[in-house]
Amino acid sequence: MVKMIMHGCNGRMGHVIVDLCKEDQDIQVVAGVDAFGESSYDFPVFKSLSECNVDADVIVDFSNASAVDGLLDFCTAKGVPVVLCSTGLSAEQLDKVKEASAKVAVLKSANMSVGVNALIKVLKEVSPLFAAAGFDIEIVEKHHNQKLDAPSGTAIALADSINESLNNEYEYVYDRSTRREKRPVKEIGISAVRGGTIVGDHDIIFAGLDEVVTLSHRAYSRAIFGKGAIQAAKFLAGKSAGMYDMSDVLQ
Repeated sequence: MVKMIMHGCNGRMGHVIVDLCKEDQDIQVVAGVDAFGESSYDFPVFKSLSECNVDADVIVDFSNASAVDGLLDFCTAKGVPVVLCSTGLSAEQLDKVKEASAKVAVLKSANMSVGVNALIKVLKEVSPLFAAAGFDIEIVEKHHNQKLDAPSGTAIALADSINESLNNEYEYVYDRSTRREKRPVKEIGISAVRGGTIVGDHDIIFAGLDEVVTLSHRAYSRAIFGKGAIQAAKFLAGKSAGMYDMSDVLQ
């Protein structure tokens, strides 16, 4: 039985993961951490990790960028592996994630779903073919109106997978309103839509001469992310220090 701390237990994803864990005999949430305490859970909830005195095999994080520094400090000090799912991290925080992975197991993924990670693999294969044929590349992502960061971490991960397959020669463009010029060849346009209760839509558009190919992923519930996070937590528990991602889990 894997013992897990849910970091950000009162958020939407926190609730989803806690409920899913109740149905999984191989993992148990032994504590939660959230700035807003909650008494309805059947495990203790702490307002900060510094107050948490419960031992665990792994921490799953679905909080926000502002809480990640303290989370990494706690994990490295206690030697607890962490599944890091918060997005919108700064360059400095990403450096700190790498530093932490030298001391403890860290699994970082912008998106925990199996479908998105399979799509990333596909993009690495097909992007060079489209680029060589002169296709333009655009990414459009859509999320609910409560999402704080834009573009989404998943959109950036998709762009990164494309760019890596193209020798990192492409520039990311988020806004074209301030320029008047034809579209450069080597750019990836990334657009963000925020509205309603959209769980998460991502379209990768390859636009060529007289033809368009679109690869899409639609999330219809947050459960797909929760299931992936739980799968990652069970994988990471007991692992040695290092940086992991969902491709390691899905092998």
